[in-house]
Amino acid sequence: MYAPERQQEILRRARELGSVDVPSLAEEFDVTPETIRRDLKALDRAGLIQRVHGGAIPAGRLGFEPDLAEREATAADEKDRIARAALAELPAEGSVVIDAGSTAARLAAVLPLDSRLTVVTHALPIAARLSEYPDLTLHLVGGRLRHRTRAAVDAWALRAYSEIHADVLFLAANGFSADGGLTTPDLAEAAVKRAMIAAARRVVLLADSSKYGQRNFARFGDLSHVDLLITDQGLSPEAARAIESAGTEVVRA
Repeated sequence: MYAPERQQEILRRARELGSVDVPSLAEEFDVTPETIRRDLKALDRAGLIQRVHGGAIPAGRLGFEPDLAEREATAADEKDRIARAALAELPAEGSVVIDAGSTAARLAAVLPLDSRLTVVTHALPIAARLSEYPDLTLHLVGGRLRHRTRAAVDAWALRAYSEIHADVLFLAANGFSADGGLTTPDLAEAAVKRAMIAAARRVVLLADSSKYGQRNFARFGDLSHVDLLITDQGLSPEAARAIESAGTEVVRA
């Protein structure tokens, strides 16, 4: 395959999947990682993609918040592995907060049916799923509903989270890095995330590797606020070591 053909296919996949990574592309096209990096550099110069750590995303995605359906379809296998790994962080009994987000929703989907936890969430899809659990105590936080994420925000949500002390928070983010911190596109969602972090004794960030290095408009914290990051194998060992050196444990599921 010639370089222009390969680059066209890379662009198609980036637009279809939401992101591409160097190791997977190198293996699929049977070329070296350096060849893929040159392809990404050429596409980036043409304004067709934006390079991020370890790969690329379609041009314009850093300033665009995908809706819930699009996020559900992106990195699905990685999110499933992250969710299963997160089960180990559930307390035997106690209280957890589950943030809005596609990976957090997958955690709710694999939660054992006989769970006796107290769960707090401001995400309607997660509350709807967990409402069928017979032994689980569910608290749905209210507020103004953001249709893009199906999550409650603003004063009611902030007040509710200020009144609890949970054992574990399963947190979501649109972007994370050691220098850029934890980010999301919306200021109202960022405020709720800050309130959740303050309401939990332990914070577990669930984020696939495509979000590493991405920066969005609203910053709501630093990796120092996170006790454990659960991500996938796409996060390089070097990046994982850099995060752990700052005090955050990393699990690459």
